[in-house]
Amino acid sequence: MLELPNVTLIALTSVNIPQHIKALEYSCRGIKFGAVKLASPERPRELPDLVTWEKTDRTSNIDEWNYAAIYNLGNHIDTEFAILVHDDGYIVNPDMWRNEFLDYDYIGAPWPLPHDDFSFRDINGELIRCGNSVSLRSKKLIDLPVELDLEWKSFHGFYNEDGFICVNNRHIYKEHGMKFADIDVAKHFSHENMVPEIEGIKPFAFHKHHGTNRIYPNYGK
Repeated sequence: MLELPNVTLIALTSVNIPQHIKALEYSCRGIKFGAVKLASPERPRELPDLVTWEKTDRTSNIDEWNYAAIYNLGNHIDTEFAILVHDDGYIVNPDMWRNEFLDYDYIGAPWPLPHDDFSFRDINGELIRCGNSVSLRSKKLIDLPVELDLEWKSFHGFYNEDGFICVNNRHIYKEHGMKFADIDVAKHFSHENMVPEIEGIKPFAFHKHHGTNRIYPNYGK
């Protein structure tokens, strides 16, 4: 049994509650977390003993969810780290855990190369190759936007919370000591896009059921 007492496994959602609970349960196979939480507007009728429910504000669309992931997630985290999962993205291979993951404040999945000159690029034009909402985050990183009162705004018309952290405000996070995993580490943590770098690698987690991710249970149907 892998023991991660300083990590909270969490799903933050207003929709598909039973499916998110299944994803939390699946993610706990072979792992003992410091806490396992479902943050949702109402308590589910049926909740496994291993999952703690905590009330959070309702989100009615993806942009509101992105806001909540930036400014409200920290209300539910009491451990040094958190792993955020969804009904279509969660932990699938506990044996692929690496202790070096905890050397970072953020690890997501590798991103593809963009077909334009602005996507995945920070304020200095540097191409960022890793993000994704299914991720490991330190409590320090999660709390930073509230502590600094970071402005909530769209970038190129989008409100993606992983882009907010990993790309658009990356320089601010790094100025405050946050350490982001590069693609050589991220390719072992999670897979979303079928980029060449992940070929032949079994990931710890995943997001979205396509490519090699089709083999995992699909609770998000």
